[in-house]
Amino acid sequence: MQDSQRSADEDAIRVVIARQFASLSWGHDVAPGWDDFAGDFLPGASLYPAARPARPVGVADFVARMRALSETSLLTFDEVVLGVTVQVFGNIAIAAAAAEMTENGAETSRSVEMLLLVKSEGQWKIAAQAWDRASEANPLPDALVSAATSR
Repeated sequence: MQDSQRSADEDAIRVVIARQFASLSWGHDVAPGWDDFAGDFLPGASLYPAARPARPVGVADFVARMRALSETSLLTFDEVVLGVTVQVFGNIAIAAAAAEMTENGAETSRSVEMLLLVKSEGQWKIAAQAWDRASEANPLPDALVSAATSR
């Protein structure tokens, strides 16, 4: 693969990741982007939240759960990308993103999300996504938070 094509693919994947996090941020003046979020996945894609044991969740079910939370107990939710790494090989890619989430303007947590992506019909789509919470015992990787001030 030519370097220019690889660079363009990496940039396109970074746009998908940025849209994912932005679409799951909402508050008094910002509406969630449920359609933008769901539109970045291939049909049949599975998500694997941090809860264990790991259980796949469909995109529609995940959106329904988050929508319900946004209307009840989670009135504001802000996700910020701290860092991203992307590796492309032909029409497949893996990406890792470190993020910080603030719930209801008070509770802050961090996580790492891993994404498996496939380029289909010229567009990068997420085939699967999994994430886990960061903690003192499980800190964010240095490679993903070089711009962040603390882990």
